[in-house]
Amino acid sequence: MIYKRSSALFAAAEKVIPGGVNSPVRAFKGVGGTPIFVKEAKGAYLYDEDGNRLIDYINSWGPMILGHAYAPVVDAVVEKAKKGTSFGMPTEIETQIAALAVDMVPNIDKIRFVNSGTEACMSAIRLARGYTGKDKIIKFAGCYHGHSDSFLIQAGSGASTFGTPNSPGVTKGTAQDTLLATYNDIDSVKALFEANTGEIACVIIEPVAGNMGCIPPKENFLKALRVICDAHNVVLVFDEVMTGFRLAKGGAQELYGVAADIVCFGKVIGGGLPVGAFAARQEIMNHLAPLGPVYQAGTLSGNPLAMAAGLAMLTALHTDTTLFERLEAKTKYLHEGISKVLTSNGVVHTINRVGSMISVHFAEGEVCDFETSAKGNNETFKSFFHGLLKAGVYIAPSAFETWFITDALSYEDLDFTIRAIADVSKNL
Repeated sequence: MIYKRSSALFAAAEKVIPGGVNSPVRAFKGVGGTPIFVKEAKGAYLYDEDGNRLIDYINSWGPMILGHAYAPVVDAVVEKAKKGTSFGMPTEIETQIAALAVDMVPNIDKIRFVNSGTEACMSAIRLARGYTGKDKIIKFAGCYHGHSDSFLIQAGSGASTFGTPNSPGVTKGTAQDTLLATYNDIDSVKALFEANTGEIACVIIEPVAGNMGCIPPKENFLKALRVICDAHNVVLVFDEVMTGFRLAKGGAQELYGVAADIVCFGKVIGGGLPVGAFAARQEIMNHLAPLGPVYQAGTLSGNPLAMAAGLAMLTALHTDTTLFERLEAKTKYLHEGISKVLTSNGVVHTINRVGSMISVHFAEGEVCDFETSAKGNNETFKSFFHGLLKAGVYIAPSAFETWFITDALSYEDLDFTIRAIADVSKNL
């Protein structure tokens, strides 16, 4: 494939945008080469500025669960835009999507909309601290909750060591209140509770991790978290920015039968527009201003275009009785096909899958946390990525990101992808 125009556009972008991109992973730093500039998309396909068609497995990092340019979403946005794009005042559609979300998701009474997943998680942490009157939080290595200061933390040695910032600009004071645990290791969580008795406000986790590749929770891990949080009167926060409305109508809470205290949303809930949200039971949410003392605000929160897109998306998911079964079947089919061809070509790999999230790790043995994910062969992944790109298949340009399956993918698309992987893997 030829990428002359993408290369020229990237060179122009580098002059006026840091790194030429508005989100770092788009820069291809993890795989090398020049980013692809998209011109348009439809269904399961991307069309770049050089006229190439690519089968898409990132789907805007998750929101396009029904495919790009899904007609009901596009129509809803267009019709709403004709009446104005932003008011900074309440609109009826905010209540409509809020009521639908509350109906679909277990254990929530009220929801507040914001503008991104980062904002949702940041606000959830503030709410948890305000509700409990405690300062410290526990997060898990490899889980990404946005770029708010509290989340950009790397652990020191030892389970009870305070976190240290792993991004310049994050203060040591902020880092001191973030404790780092190991994903799928309940003992690491217990050690932090023992070392910080009475000081922990919340535990925040991706119930299915998606930012170290797809990593499912081990059996009973989430339930054990629920038990320990209850025992210490600590708020359990599920970051369902990826998993919400994707793994089931009610997200990971429904799938695993575990109740979180606060749930964060993004991606699917906005139908592809910039939206985030956080939700909880009434007694927690009523601590938010204007009812309570915990302040949170946003000029563009509840933007009518975003609400229209999200309402159209959630309505489609709510009414489709077989969608999640179709998505899981397609993802299983892809999983089995990839595993077969990689095995036949002698490529060491592990594939993780939950619902319509899947990732290929070029590592031997179980991949269950950040440490085991980091053992994957990144050089192999680079060759894999560029081989697929050349064949017309677009996956995330990072070994540490999940793939997202869309209902718009046909089995012919999946077969094409499997054949492409079979060809690429001969040279890995």
